[in-house]
Amino acid sequence: MTIRVLVADDHAAVRAGIVMILDGVDDIEVVGEAADGVEAVALAGETRPDVVLMDVRMPRMDGISATRELAGVADVLILTTFDIDEYVFGALRAGAAGFLLKNTDADSLIDAVRLVAKGDGLISPGVTRRLISAFAEQAPRREQADTTVLTPREREVLACVGRGMSNAEIARELDMAEATTKTHVSRVLNKLNLRSRVQAAIYYSEGDIGP
Repeated sequence: MTIRVLVADDHAAVRAGIVMILDGVDDIEVVGEAADGVEAVALAGETRPDVVLMDVRMPRMDGISATRELAGVADVLILTTFDIDEYVFGALRAGAAGFLLKNTDADSLIDAVRLVAKGDGLISPGVTRRLISAFAEQAPRREQADTTVLTPREREVLACVGRGMSNAEIARELDMAEATTKTHVSRVLNKLNLRSRVQAAIYYSEGDIGP
């Protein structure tokens, strides 16, 4: 299956570099380029991408607002120059599937697009622990949902997501099909009113929630 990607960045040279990397990959197709959040939202509605690579700081509409608008339309992978800042926190709250630093190498960028397209979340490895810790400290602590709404299997899946495991890793850990794992993850997010598995991981890290 070909992964349809939209690239949103206000710097033309950055967009061109990302497009050049992705255009050389057989299973990825760049379906559009946007110079700001307004264009990104409009183009996403027209082209229906699987993944949007989104810059954070853009004119007219920033990446955070655009990510919020794209909830349910496409999975958003934030590309940022900054490893920890309020914009990244805002993007995760808005439902971004994860983020990478702009100095990420080409192979890692390609792998990230494939992971997000499969329904997995991803955070740049070098900042994962710092991000979750800083997010928990700086973000207002929201009311925890009643996890009794989850089945025992869904609680196991939440625990695995909280440990940063991919769908494939969860499937192996819990001895079930990857497609079934994806279904369980979706149900967990819906029941806990979370927008992404990254939010689920942060949710898990904030409380003692066992399987």
